[in-house]
Amino acid sequence: NCNFSYTTIVERMQESAFLIPNVTIEVTDEDSNKEAKFHYENGLVNFVEYINEDKKVLHKVINFASSKSGIEVDVAMQYTDTYNENIVSFVNNVKTIDGGSHEVGFKTGITKAFNDYVKSNNILKGKDATFDGTDVREGLSAVINLKIPENLLQFEGQTKGKLGTPEARSVTEAITYENLKFFLEENKEIALNIVD
Repeated sequence: NCNFSYTTIVERMQESAFLIPNVTIEVTDEDSNKEAKFHYENGLVNFVEYINEDKKVLHKVINFASSKSGIEVDVAMQYTDTYNENIVSFVNNVKTIDGGSHEVGFKTGITKAFNDYVKSNNILKGKDATFDGTDVREGLSAVINLKIPENLLQFEGQTKGKLGTPEARSVTEAITYENLKFFLEENKEIALNIVD
């Protein structure tokens, strides 16, 4: 007595198409003749563009991927002129709806990168000389996708919606920090626009 939700399946398949670039996924509901087809060449970049479709964006999507200690980290992020933060994360193509160690690492990494940037460029003065985490995540849309080997993989809770792997935090933080810091230094105009 199974009931399939076409909407849920389509949503999940679209996410998979974003996470695995250049794969074409087709969904057909034979009962209702509904069809959907997904193919994205730029994976996470396309995912963030999709999330920010109706928003005013401040720059092109920033994308970086790297690996450390056997953990692969792929991140795409873009700032908008809104106040909301929208961070979506995945581990081995499974959506981590409750976040976890990789999201904590990402958030710490971007906060550190922005604070180092404003400090080394004398942008903020006086008592407001640093940003806190909520400051740097204002208007941010980001997708984080990790690939973690089975022997390191730890989920918390029954639903496996939260990543517990401790190494994921430090690896994601380091990769995010290094890449974002480099991006900010190389793209002064965009960096100042975001800081503004």
